Amino acid sequence: MLMKSKTAPAYYTSKGATFIGDSRELLEELPDGSVNLVITSPPFALQRQKEYGNLDQHEYIDWFLEFGRIVHRKLRDDGSFVVDFGGAYMKGVPARSLYNFRVLIRMVDELGFFLAEDFYWFNPSKLPSPIEWVNKRKLRVKDSINTVWWFSKTEWPKSDITKVLAPYSDRMKKLIEDPDKFYTPKVRPSGHDIGKGFAKDNGGAIPPNLLQISNSESNGQYLSGCKAVGIKGHPARFPAKLPEFFIRMLTDPGDLVVDIFGGSNTTGQVAEAEGRRWMAFEALPEYVAASSFRFLDKSVSPELMQALYDRIVAGESVSIEDFRRQAELAL
Repeated sequence: MLMKSKTAPAYYTSKGATFIGDSRELLEELPDGSVNLVITSPPFALQRQKEYGNLDQHEYIDWFLEFGRIVHRKLRDDGSFVVDFGGAYMKGVPARSLYNFRVLIRMVDELGFFLAEDFYWFNPSKLPSPIEWVNKRKLRVKDSINTVWWFSKTEWPKSDITKVLAPYSDRMKKLIEDPDKFYTPKVRPSGHDIGKGFAKDNGGAIPPNLLQISNSESNGQYLSGCKAVGIKGHPARFPAKLPEFFIRMLTDPGDLVVDIFGGSNTTGQVAEAEGRRWMAFEALPEYVAASSFRFLDKSVSPELMQALYDRIVAGESVSIEDFRRQAELAL
């Protein structure tokens, strides 16, 4: 691990570790210029207080910039900072808050980040919200989009979109197979002559900045583990496909990925599977303990899951590999 001090992780694998504490303090223990990617979904600036903690909108922006200032120093020159922000309404009226856009502008103007690209996460399974304006009064449509800002430390962050190509449509597959049968070159209104050169198999289509990803997981190992030990899962998990997209596009195997609001540690699970080194920081021990279930398989008994959960909550530093070996011996 890169930590300068002797801060012990709550649990760790051969590739990464999860730490309990304030991310601002934990980030300071990392060397400057050591992180390839910070990707996270912080508590949103909502009007209703959530159990995982969130600030009023007027306090939120200054609070978030404290983290952004430290992240800027810890990133490598070609590193990136990807942040998922949910939208919100102003208090008591059907008018949108601009907090996420104000964060964007201040991150660039005050902290020196560049906006490499803006993404929009479309979650078709998102519930109608807020109920008052959507379901009751029927004044607004369902809000199904989160803004995802891709910040970079310089104008030239590491990036390779060939790692996140989308599957070709059936029509494109037919076009690649037989261009003469399915396409006649035409001149566009701009005067640009489109030939058949694009009918080449590049392994997939270039993805758009609108990411359609449902957030409806109901039977993964994490939730199964929470159910087995009788605790609630984190109420604001993001789907694995979201960090997977950016981890693949913005990092290489062996690079360091950090999540500063770890929650249920989806980021760590994905980074582990993708062969990246990773760190996750989370303030609440109960969330950290439950997130360890992501690194177990379904053969682990509820009793052993409970034992792991209790050890982490009690402050023990647990090797997941050692725990898995013990679990196998207990079968």
